[in-house]
Amino acid sequence: MTENEISYEIRGAIFDVYNELGPGLLESVYQAALMFELLERELNVRKEVPVPVK
Repeated sequence: MTENEISYEIRGAIFDVYNELGPGLLESVYQAALMFELLERELNVRKEVPVPVK
C-alpha cells in the first residue's frame, strides 16, 4: 500500500469508530476500538510504542 492508501484507511477507521461510539467516552475506549478497527482492516499496528526523545 502507498502512504496515501494507508492514510486513507486510518482516517476511515477513525471516522467509523467515532461515528459508532459518539463523543464523551474515555480515551482508552476510543484507543481500544481504533486498534480493533485497524486490525480488522488488516493493517500492521502496535500501540504505545516507546519513542526516544533527545
